[in-house]
Amino acid sequence: MSEFIAQTIARIERSAQDKSALRPRGAGSKDFHACALNGDIVDMRPYSGIVNYDPTELVITARAGTPLAQIEETLAERGQMLGFEPPRFSSEATLGGCIATGWSGPRRAYAGSVRDFVLGMRVLNGRGQDLHFGGEVMKNVAGFDVSRLLTGAFGTLGLILEVSLKVLPRPQREVTLSFDMEQATAITTMNQWAGQPLPLSATAWFDNRLYVRLSGPSPAIDAALSKLGGTPLEDTPWKALRDQTLPSLQGDLWRLSIKSSSAPLSLPGTRVLEWNGALRWLATEAPADTVHAAARAAGGHALRYRGTNMQAGVFALDAATLKLHQRLKQALDPDHVFSPGRLHPAL
Repeated sequence: MSEFIAQTIARIERSAQDKSALRPRGAGSKDFHACALNGDIVDMRPYSGIVNYDPTELVITARAGTPLAQIEETLAERGQMLGFEPPRFSSEATLGGCIATGWSGPRRAYAGSVRDFVLGMRVLNGRGQDLHFGGEVMKNVAGFDVSRLLTGAFGTLGLILEVSLKVLPRPQREVTLSFDMEQATAITTMNQWAGQPLPLSATAWFDNRLYVRLSGPSPAIDAALSKLGGTPLEDTPWKALRDQTLPSLQGDLWRLSIKSSSAPLSLPGTRVLEWNGALRWLATEAPADTVHAAARAAGGHALRYRGTNMQAGVFALDAATLKLHQRLKQALDPDHVFSPGRLHPAL
């Protein structure tokens, strides 16, 4: 056992005993997404490095403090990539933060989410136990998959030490097309194209323009170009979408996950659509109840992503769902050591 892990276990045990809190943290690039940041920081960056990488098996295992940039550079050297295209927000962003947030980038609708790529995980729970879940192959889980449960939990259920991920080959070629198009037409178009045998890898709409990325072998790209038309772009929007540097994604921001075919929502503010319309970003000052109600009516839910009133909680939970979350918290972190109240005041 490394010195870092031994010291961290001791900190967890002390915190459980004296009822204090700890907050796992990498570079802190996603600290904005919290209704409260409670607890002494456990800086994961010293626990860094790639543990194992087998390009032939398309699997990489790395420690939580490993910079995401280092992992992506290592994969790129072998013509591979993280298929879920994770947001970075900072050059110092870590793998642990990437997995803890569970956020995926523009490729998610076609390649899968972060959880789809998590094969296994090493975790310290709220009792300081060193636990291993999953493994380094695709079919490695019998019963409840705890590693995927911790993906997206923002460090509230346990401290992620190491993660094994499936990786993908990089596409042979990529082309981005642009179309002048208003929102309702773009929603219909994206959903129609998603049902066709096209080499799509990302779609987005903002400022009355639809953007479509094609990825794959050159013959497939050429066939799609002749069918779709549009204007090929050299200056593509995907990095700005991935790291949220677009002007349309600033200010008080909501993240709505709804049915992709839902009509434009009658809410004030500036919006950006991704994932064929299933992900809708909304920069608005509309009341929270109004945003939540609109998302539910469209067959989904809304998260308060960033803003000045995060204390109310990043998501709305009904009584039954809240009870389920509380039971999960009690099972993995009974003394509420890890990041209490980060995602919801009752958690």
